[in-house]
Amino acid sequence: MTQHNGKWHMFFEVIRQDNGRGEIGLATSGDALTWQYQQIVLSERFHLSYPFVFEWNGNFYMIPETSWTNSVRLYKADRFPNEWTFQQTLLEVADVADATPFYDGDTWWLFTSVASHNVLRLFSSKDLTGPWREHPRSPIIQGNRRSARPGGRVFAYDGRLFRLAQDTFPSYGTALRVFEIVDLSSTTYREREALGRPLLHGTGKGWNRGGMHHADLHRVSDTQWVAAVDGFTRQLTFGVRF
Repeated sequence: MTQHNGKWHMFFEVIRQDNGRGEIGLATSGDALTWQYQQIVLSERFHLSYPFVFEWNGNFYMIPETSWTNSVRLYKADRFPNEWTFQQTLLEVADVADATPFYDGDTWWLFTSVASHNVLRLFSSKDLTGPWREHPRSPIIQGNRRSARPGGRVFAYDGRLFRLAQDTFPSYGTALRVFEIVDLSSTTYREREALGRPLLHGTGKGWNRGGMHHADLHRVSDTQWVAAVDGFTRQLTFGVRF
């Protein structure tokens, strides 16, 4: 989600029934509670998902998952929120999944995972458009399906940074965990689990009975947050709640 000119905009994966390929759709809301579907805003010859949308220097950008191309691709809004143009390839990485960028004041950082959910890599750049370099401690997680795959936007709270991670054990989409980033520099990285338990998980009934694996959190005032979360049934039918 992102808020612009008093309106909320949500971007999400839409699966085509004719070929099973993902495209990026848009819904809008005035209050982040009641939403209206608008249209497909980005379609490619390859599968798209996990559309990470953010504003930088007065422009809106999107980094969708494009693992079928073995690359991380940057798109820019020509006319937000409906028209997007490919700008450049940021990274060429085999099997790259769920690229999640964030800016900490002087450096861009980028988490990526792989389709097997068990590796987390970290890259950095002084500029959004690169060049991007892999962190010397990367991959920072290997062989752990409970914490390696990104599960949403990195967010700040009480002066601390937190990373959301999908718990994909024993299966994809089981739960969502949150980790505090306690040490991040050009040479070091350290994190710790913030809760010691999943932040979100399946309820055993209804729209999220099978699991929950993504959240997008936004602070709207000193005392209020708004978040979109997703869940699925055992048949992997996804839904979204606010």
